[in-house]
Amino acid sequence: MRAVVQDRFGGPEVLILGELPDPEPGPTEILVRVRAAGVNPVDWATRAGEGMFEEPPFVLGWDVAGVVEQVGVGVTRFRPGDDVFGMPRFPLQAGAYAELVTGPSRQFARQPTALDHVEAAALPLAGLTAWQILVDLADVQPGQRVLVTAAAGGVGHLAVQIAKARGAFVIGTARAGKHDFLRRIGLDEPIDYTRTTVADVVRDVDVVVDCLGGASSVDLMPVLRRGGLLVPVLGGVTPDIAAAAERYGVNACTLLVEPDGHALGELAALAERGLLRPEIQATYDLADAATAHEVGEQGRTRGKLVLTVD
Repeated sequence: MRAVVQDRFGGPEVLILGELPDPEPGPTEILVRVRAAGVNPVDWATRAGEGMFEEPPFVLGWDVAGVVEQVGVGVTRFRPGDDVFGMPRFPLQAGAYAELVTGPSRQFARQPTALDHVEAAALPLAGLTAWQILVDLADVQPGQRVLVTAAAGGVGHLAVQIAKARGAFVIGTARAGKHDFLRRIGLDEPIDYTRTTVADVVRDVDVVVDCLGGASSVDLMPVLRRGGLLVPVLGGVTPDIAAAAERYGVNACTLLVEPDGHALGELAALAERGLLRPEIQATYDLADAATAHEVGEQGRTRGKLVLTVD
């Protein structure tokens, strides 16, 4: 099979299209012929040696959508020919930048008919991150106030839609040029962070999904009601964030997204109801993974970048 392999840590130039043996599914696993693979910040962090992988060589990628080609012993949920999507094995190696990928069957879900393979591949990692913060951790309820920073980004734009589906009033930060897009996907109150300090204009928020983390999370503590929750998507809770949370009487929590086939099914159901749709800024051929990383690392992506596999 073709796969994007790197044999050393470094910049995008280390991503090389090569050939690897076809994988075989183990017990309770499925073999998926990849149609599209999502690109995420964790991908380029791992590529550069800042992730949890040891020395190369390895194949990047976790977000995947495609067609079941073979099922291992014990698989009952899928058959060959089924369209599926998932985030297998995270944070261990899944190797989604390839023509074939294996993974535990229960870390996949049936692809919603409302989405094509590209859109489905954009959903797992970012969508599960948003779901696990807003639903599993915060249990957002109708009428609560949710703030999402970098609201037009990968996790951000999905968090906006999930929070709205839960009945929340959603505030989001983004440059002014992205406000119309955010309103179209349901955002109630956009804030241009280049012109306004969020803590000066926002109060009594129940949940903050901070897609930036670090100093941003510390600065956002005043917007929370007492007892509210802040989750820094990048970097987790640092000592500075923990100290600020204690000072303001709020909660801060680190979340590392987990594979979850059931939650993927819930995301698929939202998509089928027209309440959730990934925004795709651009697609790239598998051979152009390095270009996708160069674009993603600029930090101005609206929605997601996706690799396509013929």
